[in-house]
Amino acid sequence: MQLSFLRPLYQRPGPWCSVYLDASLDTEDAHAALDLRWRGLQQQLAEQGADEPTLAAIDRVVRGHDPMPGDYGLAVFGTQGEVVLSEYLSAPPRRDLAAFDPLPHVMPLLAQRGEQVAWVRVLADRTGADAMSVSAGGVPRRAHVAGRESYPLRRVQPGGWSQSRYQRAAMEAWHHNAGDVTAATVELAERVGAEVVVVAGDVRATGMIAAQMPVRWQDMVVRTDAGSRADGADQTLLDDLTVQTIAEVADQRVNATLDRFGTQEDVGAGLDAVVAALQRNQVDTMLIVDDPSADGQLWIGPAATDIATEPGQLATVAEPERVRADAALVRALVGTDAELTVLGPDEAPQLMDGVGAVLRYVDPVTPGRGGA
Repeated sequence: MQLSFLRPLYQRPGPWCSVYLDASLDTEDAHAALDLRWRGLQQQLAEQGADEPTLAAIDRVVRGHDPMPGDYGLAVFGTQGEVVLSEYLSAPPRRDLAAFDPLPHVMPLLAQRGEQVAWVRVLADRTGADAMSVSAGGVPRRAHVAGRESYPLRRVQPGGWSQSRYQRAAMEAWHHNAGDVTAATVELAERVGAEVVVVAGDVRATGMIAAQMPVRWQDMVVRTDAGSRADGADQTLLDDLTVQTIAEVADQRVNATLDRFGTQEDVGAGLDAVVAALQRNQVDTMLIVDDPSADGQLWIGPAATDIATEPGQLATVAEPERVRADAALVRALVGTDAELTVLGPDEAPQLMDGVGAVLRYVDPVTPGRGGA
């Protein structure tokens, strides 16, 4: 998981208000329930020492956000009278949460966000296509692609000497339209860095589009006859297939990271080793087990690599600060352009201290299991 979207959170000092809230508005009393939940969280933040301007800024975001259909949540992070980052959650958080800490409490957001896969989906017929693209963690983009040819688009059976001419004209029109759709699909895929391209709809159109995709995109194409551009068509099957395909790609990415970690033979395993590697800007990808009950702490200084298990390890920092361990680890990852893989408890049962790191390099002084 790339963490660059969190960078604004570490470009200014704290302390930070972090809010996770079930914002679902799908029942008659939902607005009143949301108001009640938010007022409870406001009270918690005030009791923890949060300043009034920051609480007011978060209040404006919570009360003024654009509602989404179904169940969903909000994650909001603010400091010094300003909301710096707010994100919709695809489902309500495990529990509503309000924290006022030196660092933003982003781990619940990252655990729920999971691996972000950029994708493009094209729903085609023989006249054109409707396309959707989503960047990793981004907002869906939609496009309508109209083919250049409008006649003849149906292979007719006129009989007589003109039959073959009509057949050829239809095939040429389909081919031209598929070429237009393919070009638009490739442009979208390149724009978002797609890892999946779902080509759906009319079986003949999808075949032509898939066949014309450049070689470097061929392995990413998933072709299906599910879905239709007809008004009122049920897209449930297509939606399910899209979600399944994206989930499979995300699982493959996680498994590849676990394989890389396994080849290190315990180098980079455990909290001490990960902290030491972060100090050396050595971490490529950190693995962490999602544990909402985790309450470990680390020491930090002003720089991203100022991170330690004991304050004495930060000899150049005048006043080390004690913070949540997961918050300190994520700050160090963002500051060193490293990535994160969040694992379920059943995905890495043997991961020492619930944390490990795939390293950018290994040298004779690289810490292994339990430290140097």
